[in-house]
Amino acid sequence: MGNWLGLPINASDHGDKVDQIINYMHVLMFLIFIGWGAFFIYTLIRFRKKKNPVADYDGVKKHTSTYVEAAIVVAEIVFLVGFSIPFWAAEVDAFPDPEMDPFEVRVLGMQFAWVSHYPGPDKVFGKTSPDLVDDEEENYIGLDASDPAAADDIVTYGELMLPKGRQALIHLTTRDVIHSFSLPEFRVKQDAIPGMSIPVNFTPIMTTEEFREKIGNEERVFQIACAQLCGNLHYFMRGTLTIETPEVVAEWIESEAGNLDL
Repeated sequence: MGNWLGLPINASDHGDKVDQIINYMHVLMFLIFIGWGAFFIYTLIRFRKKKNPVADYDGVKKHTSTYVEAAIVVAEIVFLVGFSIPFWAAEVDAFPDPEMDPFEVRVLGMQFAWVSHYPGPDKVFGKTSPDLVDDEEENYIGLDASDPAAADDIVTYGELMLPKGRQALIHLTTRDVIHSFSLPEFRVKQDAIPGMSIPVNFTPIMTTEEFREKIGNEERVFQIACAQLCGNLHYFMRGTLTIETPEVVAEWIESEAGNLDL
């Protein structure tokens, strides 16, 4: 149906399906708006005071409005069963299995920033503990430096890097209030709930450089936004998502591994 709603450019493999559902939903809502608007105007004219000086206590005896309401309910059921549920089922079935070797990273929301935690070349996350959180020492996630698995871990503040064409599995958490992890170009939006680790998966289909070329802006980046009011500096809570080729990401992981100073 095309991007006639002016949605952001799609940069994920599932984005077209999300856009299709959004387009159909807007068409349905527009038809309902026109229908009910016409009905409202009709009632204003049909039952105006000048034409009906005396109240009619019997009311309308026809069932036209009931049939219209039933038709709307059926249309919404078709929309839900025919589009939304199959899409959701497909995405659940597509959830990455460890054998699929997804690119795993933990993303922590905090007032007012996003912190990314990569497991490093060994692909094993180091232990973390709330007791070890120290913002002054930039240990935002409470990483346990005594854990051997943490020796090659990578932690970035306000930045996230993912490889193009490889399924990403993000373990989303928050250390304070509810935040909402939003990537508009990737059609990803998920609340981060205190006390929970929520998985988010998608596959990027274009690099940051390709994104810039497509929109004609050499300085544009993919932004990580918080879509949930989370405090007085909510507007400040944004980060940068960089999509590179798998080779570039692998080289970056190798070069950054072991550089933490905790």
